[in-house]
Amino acid sequence: MPPKEPPRRRVPNPARSGNGGRPRTPSRPAARPAPRRPGNGPGAARRIQLGNPRPRLRLVGLGLSLVMLVFVVRLLQVQAVDASAYAAKAEKSRYLSHTIAAERGQITDRSGVALATSDDAYDITADPSMFTPDFSKVPDAPEQAAALLAPILGTDTAELAGKLKTPKSRYAVLARRQTPQVWNQIKDLKRVLAEKASKEKSAEGSVSVLAGVFQEPSSKRVYPNGDLAAGILGYVNAAGRGGGGIESMLDKELAGKDGKVTYAQSGGRRVPTATSRETPAVPGSDIELTIDRDIQWAAQQAIADQVKESKADRGYVVVQNTRTGEVLAMANAPGFDPNNLAQANAAAMGNAALQDVYEPGSTAKVMSMAAVLEEEAATPGTHVVVPNRLHRGDRLFKDDIDHPTWYLTLNGVLAKSSNIGTILATGQLGKTQPEANEVLHSYLEKFGMGQPTGLGYPGETRGILAEPKDWSTSQQYTIPFGQGLSLNAVQAASVYSTIANGGVRIDPTLIRGTNGPDNRFTAAPAPQKTRVVSEKTAKTLATMLESVVADVEGTGTKAQIPGYRIAGKTGTANRVDPKLGVYKGYTASFAGFAPADDPQITVYCAIQNPTSGSYFGGQICGPIYKKVMEFALKTLRVEPTGSKPARLPVSFKPGE
Repeated sequence: MPPKEPPRRRVPNPARSGNGGRPRTPSRPAARPAPRRPGNGPGAARRIQLGNPRPRLRLVGLGLSLVMLVFVVRLLQVQAVDASAYAAKAEKSRYLSHTIAAERGQITDRSGVALATSDDAYDITADPSMFTPDFSKVPDAPEQAAALLAPILGTDTAELAGKLKTPKSRYAVLARRQTPQVWNQIKDLKRVLAEKASKEKSAEGSVSVLAGVFQEPSSKRVYPNGDLAAGILGYVNAAGRGGGGIESMLDKELAGKDGKVTYAQSGGRRVPTATSRETPAVPGSDIELTIDRDIQWAAQQAIADQVKESKADRGYVVVQNTRTGEVLAMANAPGFDPNNLAQANAAAMGNAALQDVYEPGSTAKVMSMAAVLEEEAATPGTHVVVPNRLHRGDRLFKDDIDHPTWYLTLNGVLAKSSNIGTILATGQLGKTQPEANEVLHSYLEKFGMGQPTGLGYPGETRGILAEPKDWSTSQQYTIPFGQGLSLNAVQAASVYSTIANGGVRIDPTLIRGTNGPDNRFTAAPAPQKTRVVSEKTAKTLATMLESVVADVEGTGTKAQIPGYRIAGKTGTANRVDPKLGVYKGYTASFAGFAPADDPQITVYCAIQNPTSGSYFGGQICGPIYKKVMEFALKTLRVEPTGSKPARLPVSFKPGE
């Protein structure tokens, strides 16, 4: 390999030195020219350089900070300052609350047979917000839905449409306590519309019209025996509360305590995965009455038939246990069916046996006789001369029939139901008539006249008994035979039960006890007892009352029952027309107990304003007494009487 040549040393060219060939004095070397880049040559476009970005970044950052600050402030306001208010609004829009109706207690007779119970039913509800044009896509959704539902629910179309036009509300009740059949009709209608919509898209609006209709479980009051004991039971009104009778009297106990449920919903449907709050309902207590269903049926049939036959305004029958005061039956005619209040006669929807006030007539004479016997003013054999007319005060008094002078014993006065004889007997209660009035008044009060019955029944009348100082001239003589004072049928029955019970009055009772939600039976408080007359007086009166039925001269022979000794009294009173306020027509009645020698059952019957056939109590109420008493004796298995009745004299011969 040839050796490398030494590097050549560059010699400056004098011709290019610019100083005539002379060597140039050494100086500072010239700056190196900038390297050429593409596009930097002559004729290339001028380069555009960006400004400094930092100011712009600061401005954008400031803007974002302000925006974030606004969000933070708003977030603090929502979550801290106004948190509860917004939470409440959210809760309201998402959650629904409604009442869970408590199951109403049953009402049964003394044997546990249901007289009033509750069946499954539905409340038909709606979400009004689902009937708005935005949701339903139908401009008149409320009107269309109302037109479809009104015939099924039996309500007014305009009323239904009004309930559906409240979009601010998410819950509206369209109809309460509808039967399962009604809800099934609505479901079928919704299904038909849905099937139609699947075939015709134009029908989509029709489906939406009923999309917001729902149901909630409820209960409906049912009376399985129809009109049986309706006057006692009463009814339940549209709001689910007692509207009369026991249903009203014991509404709090029967109703129980409603519960409440709150749950999340969406589109009218409950969200199953969301939380819910529920307070369970407490069912009502069952009420056990003293009523015997079979005896009630017999009493109701008997009085209804006679009221119809006599073309009377109304009538009532009361059956009472003489030893306990328990009411075994309380029948009214005409009555009503609490299952169908729309067809009921408003005048018949009460309990006339407790709410009617009327003058009893001769059935009240037993109280006058009790006073006479207790005060020892006379005895059953005391002679009483009864003229055809008796002048007292400003009036002439007479008996029901014209007759020659009667020569009766005190027992005969009661047996023949003589008004004049009763006036003469009670006149012996005091040295003067005002004194006699005071004594008689005291006994009438003790028998319960002008006093509450003790039942506490809603709307019952206490009757009318004025103070003796306020008795008019005629009342001093009419009150002893049952005109001029007023009572109700239960009070009248209680008078005879008092005599049958040895002179001790026991407040009538309708309630035996209650069965609470815990299924524990709680007996009703014991009724109050009051001694009215002595046992001796009561037994004497019972014997005298037998003469009314057993003696051929008595007025109550149609009440005789083979095998049993019967004590009873007829009544035929002038009746005050409640509309005119004057005497017009009659009140026919019969009261008594059996067996007379061992009293167990009292039956009282009254018929108001009979206009066809007889109007005498012995003729039209005596047979009712017989039917009902005979049925009750057999139902309660009361043995026939073993002894024969005592025969007290009814009359005497002049000069004896």
